[in-house]
Amino acid sequence: MAYSANEERYEKMLYKNCGESGLKLPAVSLGLWHNFGDTGDFENMCKMCFTAFDNGITHFDLANNYGPEAGSAETNFGEILNKHMKPYRDEMIISTKAGYYMWPGPYGDKGSKKYLIASIDQSLKRLKLDYVDVFYHHRPDPDTPLYETMWALDSIVKSGKALYAGLSNYDGETMEKAADILEELRCPFVINQNRYSILDRTVEKNGILSSARRRKKGMIIFSPLAQGLLSERYLNGIPSDSRVKTDGRFLNESLISQALLVKLRKLNEIAARRGQTLAQMALSWVYSRDGITSVLIGASKPEQIIENIRMTERVDFSHDELSEIEAILGED
Repeated sequence: MAYSANEERYEKMLYKNCGESGLKLPAVSLGLWHNFGDTGDFENMCKMCFTAFDNGITHFDLANNYGPEAGSAETNFGEILNKHMKPYRDEMIISTKAGYYMWPGPYGDKGSKKYLIASIDQSLKRLKLDYVDVFYHHRPDPDTPLYETMWALDSIVKSGKALYAGLSNYDGETMEKAADILEELRCPFVINQNRYSILDRTVEKNGILSSARRRKKGMIIFSPLAQGLLSERYLNGIPSDSRVKTDGRFLNESLISQALLVKLRKLNEIAARRGQTLAQMALSWVYSRDGITSVLIGASKPEQIIENIRMTERVDFSHDELSEIEAILGED
């Protein structure tokens, strides 16, 4: 299929700088995770990428282990990019990560320079690219000196294989130490990637959000819909075809109590008053928080992307709305 991008793609999307850097990200970024693995439908993957880009989503986020099988999301996106979207490469931000298990033996996991250099080389081959825009260390590694991991990120950037460095799943204290090292190395570390949602406030408790603000680094958020809990799918219970029923690795059925369902219904009432779906409000809430640069969405079909992008139509919250949300969450 011949793809030609929508000429009005930048008209409605919002963009923010990553901290004090010159790099801007769209309010909504597209995560290419399980639905871009070998079990996904390639034509549907193409349509999702086209729909995202046609609506101003310039950022496509991957990792070396995304699949299944591990590596297949990068391979599939590489095919889409090179077959259909290559003329738009300079309008796109493509990010990937390394830090989780990829191959057997002591060099296929965590944060050593050996692993990270090999990983970026493998990712670039799968993506069929000369460089990625952002390369993240995917998780802290207590078995490797922090300086070594940051040294590896610096080497990757200075070799031209990535333009910027990022950190994922770090807490505030560890990020601060990493930032000191990267500043000493004069490496452009610009962004953190962490989980955050109305239902999951870990970034407020572990210091990463306040540290990112203080150090003037960007924050991009994954799981802003709490693995789908903050969508309409669970308002009347657990659907038989939901992720809870089909794949318990990421969302455990035991966590979905009647008390939680009551809270979700009350949050949905606030969203309806705002003229939003629950998912749109949940995305808007995260994006409206001080220091947040972008929210990452996952999708299984193009229509979901369109629906989620509509969160940009209403990103403001009144004091009363915020207080009501907090009151609901605080109910026993």
